Amino acid sequence: MALRSRAVRSAVIAAVGALLCACATPPADPDERTAFYRTNDPLEPTNRVIFDANMFVDKWAIEPVARVYRDDVPEFLQDAIRSGLQWAHEPVVLANNVLQADVSIAGRTTTRFLINGLLGPVGLRDMAKRAGYGEQVGDFGQTLHVWGLPEGPYLVLPLFGPSNVRDAVGMGVDAFMDPIRYLEEFNESTFATWGRVAMQGLDERAQNIDSLDEIRRSAVDFYAELRSIVRQRRAAQLHEPSSAASPGASDLYSDPAAGAKQP
Repeated sequence: MALRSRAVRSAVIAAVGALLCACATPPADPDERTAFYRTNDPLEPTNRVIFDANMFVDKWAIEPVARVYRDDVPEFLQDAIRSGLQWAHEPVVLANNVLQADVSIAGRTTTRFLINGLLGPVGLRDMAKRAGYGEQVGDFGQTLHVWGLPEGPYLVLPLFGPSNVRDAVGMGVDAFMDPIRYLEEFNESTFATWGRVAMQGLDERAQNIDSLDEIRRSAVDFYAELRSIVRQRRAAQLHEPSSAASPGASDLYSDPAAGAKQP
């Protein structure tokens, strides 16, 4: 079993490493090379096209629904939905804690899942946080980071938004590991999976309406500003040093490290 685990890990690293190398060839010109390493966005022309398409969909479909959700759905119900979504995702967080060989965090994630499952109930209230067990960070993009894989080029994914090669691969692996995916095979339906993805996106968009509007108003280049903010946030999740936050960065997302990897 140990040999098989190491073999799988080596195969994943080799495959993702090849993809990273293929996507990220530094330019020869010194000035362009400096800009390349600063932004790591060699696919910027394509990314901007996808970004503009995402912003169009957001303006005419996602944001209006998110505003109705934020303003008209009772706050206690929004909290319950958010907590339930987090609880349903924690088996994936736990799997990544284990893959990262982080026994302490795996124990905290397990405790959170059990407390909220039993006392929530089914995660509808974050009782574990009240007991000192905050939400943990754990995804396969982070696992690849722990295994030593670089993030690769910046990507903007259709509808899913800002990412990078490593995290895009991680997103796919996390979806494969999700136990709800296997439960749905019994009734041959993907409603629960896609419904949860849609609800998570709606909830996050509703939480960031004002801060995103402020960044859009103040930024000279909205695409570049959002790229900087998202990369700083991800660096904080991975517990890496990052440059000083851009204006509005702390408003766009709550501090991802605040409840993560607690001792």
